[in-house]
Amino acid sequence: MSRAVLVALLLAVAVASSAATVLIINPRDTLKSSLTEQQRSARERFFGTGKELPPIKDGQEMRPRW
Repeated sequence: MSRAVLVALLLAVAVASSAATVLIINPRDTLKSSLTEQQRSARERFFGTGKELPPIKDGQEMRPRW
């Protein structure tokens, strides 16, 4: 096999694998939500909600004990 044929073959394999990766990672039904309402509420109970924590007041942050 000549060097040009080998390079062309390797290039074709790289393009095919890249195309397969894009098709696997980007499914067609991205408009549909992946979580049901029950799964979403269970996730929020376990991890907490997306709300920010209240501000620390009156020096309640952790300090060293020395």
